[in-house]
Amino acid sequence: MILSETCCVVTGAARGIGFELASGLHAAGARVVLNDVDPEAVRSAAVRLGPERVLAVPGDITRAADVATLAREAGAAFGPVTVWINNAGLARHRPIVDYPEAEIDLMLAVNLKGTILGSQAALRVMAPQRRGHIVNIISTASLRGVPTETVYCAAKWGARGFTQGLREEAAPHGVRVTALLPGGVDTGFWNDAVSGRNLPRENWLRASDVAGAVLALLQMPDHVVPQELVLRAMHDRDFAS
Repeated sequence: MILSETCCVVTGAARGIGFELASGLHAAGARVVLNDVDPEAVRSAAVRLGPERVLAVPGDITRAADVATLAREAGAAFGPVTVWINNAGLARHRPIVDYPEAEIDLMLAVNLKGTILGSQAALRVMAPQRRGHIVNIISTASLRGVPTETVYCAAKWGARGFTQGLREEAAPHGVRVTALLPGGVDTGFWNDAVSGRNLPRENWLRASDVAGAVLALLQMPDHVVPQELVLRAMHDRDFAS
């Protein structure tokens, strides 16, 4: 796919991996729509990219109405959506017996339901045009169960299984679906996820590493479907105990 002038949506785009994705797409000439639940942060991120080919659409990806608005405003501003990256996510890591119900609901809603709603909106737009690429940023937490990450793993395993099924549904419509599974990435994501533990963040990926991988996948020929990519830093090791 040639990214120049294509309309690309990135969720969770105010910071971290999402902002690096938006920045990389913009540098490649794409028209970029940034979404985040934090209105002030996502508008600030859009300003950082520049006034041309950029749109900020605040909204909650766990709400179908907000996701529909995102798809509608993206299309109205920049034409048919060709790339949709479900990147928004969060984590709270603690022993399973200590999870409050509200925290369980939040993680399942953002990491799983948000991916489903975003993919649904994207496919509704892409199927009639018989072209597009949906990328779901998942995690290596979808590959193995990890103590103190049980709920996060549950959400990410669900997102990975959903993405596999989505890929088969989307293919007859000419729409590609890719799952990207990063290992540890050194971003502000961990500030809320873990407390009281020293993590080996110096051994992890950078957000720009993930963004670079996604851009490379997007620019493969349209007949090539990069189904799933596990991305880890050379010295990254499982740290949970």
